Amino acid sequence: MTDQIVERIDVVGVVGCGTMGAGIAEIVSRNGLPVRFVEMTDEAVEKGLARIAGSLDRQVARERLTSEERDEIVSRISGSTQYGDLDVCDLIVEAVPEILDLKQQAFRQIDQHARPDAIIATNTSSLPVMDIAVHTRRPNRVLGFHFFNPAPVMKLIELVRTVVTDEAVVDTARRFAESIGKVPVVVGDRRGFIANQLLFPYLNQAVWMVEGGYATKEDVDAAMRFGAGLPMGPIALTDLVGVDTFVGIMDAIHSQFQDTRFAPRPILGQLAGADFNGRKSGRGFYTYDEPGSSRIVPDEDTRDPADPSLIEGWTTVGVIGTGTMAAGIVQVCAQAGFDVLVRGRTRDKAEAVAAGTSKSLQRQVDKGRLTQQQMVETLQRIHPVIDLADLAAADLVIEAVAEDLEVKHGLFEELAQILKPDAVLTTTTSSLPVISCAMATDRPEKVLGLHFFNPAAIMKLVEIVPTVRTDDLVVQQARAFVERIDRVGVLCGDRAGFIVNTLLFPYLNDAVKMLESHYATAEEIDTAMKLGCGYPMGPFELMDVVGLDITLAIMERLLEEYRQNSYEAAPLLRRMVDAGFLGRKVGRGFYVYD
Repeated sequence: MTDQIVERIDVVGVVGCGTMGAGIAEIVSRNGLPVRFVEMTDEAVEKGLARIAGSLDRQVARERLTSEERDEIVSRISGSTQYGDLDVCDLIVEAVPEILDLKQQAFRQIDQHARPDAIIATNTSSLPVMDIAVHTRRPNRVLGFHFFNPAPVMKLIELVRTVVTDEAVVDTARRFAESIGKVPVVVGDRRGFIANQLLFPYLNQAVWMVEGGYATKEDVDAAMRFGAGLPMGPIALTDLVGVDTFVGIMDAIHSQFQDTRFAPRPILGQLAGADFNGRKSGRGFYTYDEPGSSRIVPDEDTRDPADPSLIEGWTTVGVIGTGTMAAGIVQVCAQAGFDVLVRGRTRDKAEAVAAGTSKSLQRQVDKGRLTQQQMVETLQRIHPVIDLADLAAADLVIEAVAEDLEVKHGLFEELAQILKPDAVLTTTTSSLPVISCAMATDRPEKVLGLHFFNPAAIMKLVEIVPTVRTDDLVVQQARAFVERIDRVGVLCGDRAGFIVNTLLFPYLNDAVKMLESHYATAEEIDTAMKLGCGYPMGPFELMDVVGLDITLAIMERLLEEYRQNSYEAAPLLRRMVDAGFLGRKVGRGFYVYD
């Protein structure tokens, strides 16, 4: 065996031409390089070629490729059942199913036929690369080359070096990844790498919410799309990944970290056992019109639409508070046609909300999203007040003061004596128990949470949080109200974090723990989650926007609620807060700002 290692990739081999292997072959060929792939049978070879051709035909139909370009790409790809055909390849990427024995067997075959200076890579997403590399005579030339699905589209590649991988191999692999238009992130050999290690526990936790009846699959997905800006909800993503694939990845991650959050939820095993594996089988958590389709069809869990007649007589909304959240709610309710009584501790504060709304609406007028007449009519519906008694006419009151339970108790106790008997009383708390506010009144059946997201004038989500004492009629009225103000309402139980914060902040905390372990940098982790998972922001960028102190406070509240060690805030997060590095608002968090 020579010590020479190939410095330039001119010919690529792929072992396995399923969905991932076909995507790898396509993207490499689209960048001008010849590709040879190997499959087990002639029939599998033909299916692989057809899979690639079908993908390219769709690009032609969408006018993203010409027919001539399509033909050129196809001409550079050949398939066979003979591993010997890989002997001219500079790089060979194994893309067989995520089963350790299969990958080890493939590597033994590759090792017999690959050139001495060739680089061998595995596309594993969760298995230890070293456990595969040792089945060759050249483990120093082996690395992980984790493409993301669909490979022709997703920009990220996680390059996984083992403790024996030669640095020259990593350098060549990095240059190659960049040459085919990908963004490589180099990481160590740890199950799940960056993206899956952060993504799958979050998905598993979402499954736990649905499995336990805390929220429906539709509500969990809507919450994360509209409340966290994610491109797809976690339950829909689980169906897309494949329930059986999900279980395999979670088992692999759990075997390394032994954290109960990484153990796949029992419902996943039950679905996989029933062959309800998601989109590919036509049924998973959702039901699809046919296997492979993305079109969801209604099932027995689909909730009836909100009934607008339940709030037909509602004309007036009271908003208590003058902060950013309260101001956004005032604007949203006034634009929806409600008379809004905005109560401040002083008239100046209440009038400042009206003035701020005027400026916000003027920006909409300037952008052509609102007419001058609509702005005037909206502002005429806002009425600043300073006395709680002025809210007596309100059909719905929304409390949006500081996140202080004692303050909220006092307000709710006083409001109960003022409001008309059928008025609904709500709190915008994001973490405090709604039932505690409700029990400060003599009408707990009329109280629930309406958790808006900041900025309320822009964010579409409202978490509707009934307590164990809330009347069903009040819940349905709240659903109708949220729809009336053109927001997306999701129902969830009264416990800390509700849906979004319970799923989002442990993921952020996990990212800090990963950084603290020196596995990857903040920039690499952010890049992996944006390019590998389609997130609008990486976890460290997001924490800097939210505020590290807010992140820490929410993690402490979740730990208090769930009493599980995995919710313990990362020590690094606590040290950053103690040092005053709170994020953008102070000019320094995980990043430094001007």
